[in-house]
Amino acid sequence: MQLTRYTDYSLRVLVYLGVFPGRLVTIHEIAESYAISGNHLMKIVNKLGIWGYVHTVRGKKGGIRLARDPKEINIGDVIRHTEERFDLAECFLTESNQCPLFPSCAMENILKDGVKSFLAVLDKYTLGDVLGDRPEEMAKLFNKKTSAAKT
Repeated sequence: MQLTRYTDYSLRVLVYLGVFPGRLVTIHEIAESYAISGNHLMKIVNKLGIWGYVHTVRGKKGGIRLARDPKEINIGDVIRHTEERFDLAECFLTESNQCPLFPSCAMENILKDGVKSFLAVLDKYTLGDVLGDRPEEMAKLFNKKTSAAKT
């Protein structure tokens, strides 16, 4: 199973904000730190705000920050919000399934069980777990990258 880039970037935004708690961060800053598109991040940040993960402040001195404590942001929930589908095989798509073995084959149920297990593991973790007890070390890594890019 592979997560979409949308999910990857959503998680990166949350990690970045968790590394710099309480501080308003700009989308441009995050985009520059990860070398990814600011336009793409704008869409992601908008959705993260709608879902209650981030708080946005408009205006010249605006930016974004986490709307909740990192320990309250469940990784499984984030993935469920950001992934549109968990269709691992054609048999998941009942309206367009062309597999001649359907519905006799048990593969669909086995794969669905795998997806449930995957999400159950992710449900055990929060953004706080991802950040661990070293957000200051992570912040230094971002600062090094930003400093190197400016020289």
